[in-house]
Amino acid sequence: MSYSTSDSLPPVTLDDVRGAQKMLTGVARVTAMEGSRHLSQLVGAPVHFKCENLQRTGSFKLRGAYVRIAGLLPEERAAGVVAASAGNHAQGVALASSLLGVGSTVFMPKGAPLPKISATQDYGAEVRLHGQVVDETLAAAQEYAAETGAVFIHPFDHPDIIAGQGTVGLEILEQCPEVRTILVGIGGGGLAAGIATAVKALRPDVRIVGVQAAGAAAYPPSLAAGHPVAVDNPATMADGIRVGRPGDVPFRIVEDLVDEVRTVTEDELATALLLCLERAKLVVEPAGASPVAALLSDPGAFEGPVVAVLSGGNVDPVLLQRVLRHGMAAQGRYLAVRLRLTDRPGALATLLGVLSVVDANVLDVSHVRTDPRLGLTEAEVELHLETKGTAHCVEVGQALREAGYTVIG
Repeated sequence: MSYSTSDSLPPVTLDDVRGAQKMLTGVARVTAMEGSRHLSQLVGAPVHFKCENLQRTGSFKLRGAYVRIAGLLPEERAAGVVAASAGNHAQGVALASSLLGVGSTVFMPKGAPLPKISATQDYGAEVRLHGQVVDETLAAAQEYAAETGAVFIHPFDHPDIIAGQGTVGLEILEQCPEVRTILVGIGGGGLAAGIATAVKALRPDVRIVGVQAAGAAAYPPSLAAGHPVAVDNPATMADGIRVGRPGDVPFRIVEDLVDEVRTVTEDELATALLLCLERAKLVVEPAGASPVAALLSDPGAFEGPVVAVLSGGNVDPVLLQRVLRHGMAAQGRYLAVRLRLTDRPGALATLLGVLSVVDANVLDVSHVRTDPRLGLTEAEVELHLETKGTAHCVEVGQALREAGYTVIG
């Protein structure tokens, strides 16, 4: 394709990424590359994790933010910077600004998790809560920039941001020179565009696959249309890639250099997050687990060695609890059932005896005795059970029905 710039040059080059790498020396960590035996067995080739969840601030975002802010003119630095984010970009901008001695203001949604708000403040930013969704927060930050002269630091739609994120690609080639496929999550596209810029310039044979959450997949329709297309009401647990419209700058690069964009479901994201925690002992947020979800959903589709970029680990503990439970349910390891029984002494003990015979571990029990749907002698019981897989869930349900219980959910 032809770029819209007057000189028809790409917006970011390998030299830009190499320059960013020098700038980030001593600032950003060269994060670990960890092998995954479980995924390697599934794929039939070596699979490695690029652990950006272990980066300073817990995600790759520090890279681009630092390069962008370091490139400001003295008068721009004096005016300070402003950003809008629900989490990772906020922390990256806050730390980068502190390291460079630049004042920063970060707008965050009113519903942002408290740990992310606290971390952003601890890194030195002034946090202002505005709006319920990121689009409202973004508008407030841009209005603040117009009023104060502060420089707005976009999370992905700027060449300096992309160059900084591209340093992940250089590290991948240094740490795994035999790599054949790289999987990376895509939201606005900054990380994927940066990695593609670096890797394709040095190793055009490497296949780069972007991964989006199905409920927030703006890239497939945008690539089909040939320009960024917004999707209405993007919805996914993976807030790090919950972006309704690709950035103009990264879109051009992704269109040219990324070989494929896949989507994954919420169940696949939850299962991938659980696998990272149990098998790799890595805390990864849903967006960071999206490449793992793609591997799990279609392991035979990728030539190895494969590198999956775990882009971040900033997951709210409340969300982590919900996602883990969802992931266990998707694997048949957690089962919630509601049933009715006769409300008499010993009835619950008899029910628990049935569950004991089929080796289902009871995690929680709740009773409902007063409800218009129930008869005078009936009670409704909700049970949360730890189970051993889909087949075991079927066995539990069958045992309950054979014992005469009415299972209603």
